[in-house]
Amino acid sequence: MAEAHVEEWSRTQRAKAAGLLMLGWVGLLWLIEAVDHATGNALDEYGIVAREPESLLRSPLAAFLHFGFDHVAANSVPLLVFGFVAALGGIRRFLAVSAIIIVADGIGTWLISESDSITTGASGLVFGLFGYLVVRGFVERKVLGVVVGVAIGLYWGAGIFYGLLPSDDGISWQGHLCGLAAGVVTALFFRRPKPTTALTL
Repeated sequence: MAEAHVEEWSRTQRAKAAGLLMLGWVGLLWLIEAVDHATGNALDEYGIVAREPESLLRSPLAAFLHFGFDHVAANSVPLLVFGFVAALGGIRRFLAVSAIIIVADGIGTWLISESDSITTGASGLVFGLFGYLVVRGFVERKVLGVVVGVAIGLYWGAGIFYGLLPSDDGISWQGHLCGLAAGVVTALFFRRPKPTTALTL
């Protein structure tokens, strides 16, 4: 009888991997915006154009594009923080959660944004990760997860709520709302799998 255990990373290794991943992710956003700036904002046209069929197919790209460096800067810190915390639960899981949020947010934004509007930015993912982290701990019934979710909600909640209000024509509250909803739904259905042990008889 042979028994094999699934090897897991240490907390330090997991934190290091999560940190490097998010630094690389945010760095990529800045690099893409630098290329966009150097090409006369040629990449902006690849954002989400509401209800344009071709735009729907490329909607996930919008999460990596921004309208200027100020736009990137506004998303960088919350994305770095939320992404790092979420990635501590597992890199593969985080990437899957992020992919679901990006796709769902893109589709929702494409459907409900104002006609002829173009939407770009990582804020949909930011709002999605916020919703995911706030709800995840309660769904999984883990004390640490609940504490983290409550702390994030208390610290960032006011800003998130403001971002959902249609108070600024230059901000896509539709993208924020769709991202938040996607994050909450993802937390409800994308639960952490229980550790497994492989047995060979």
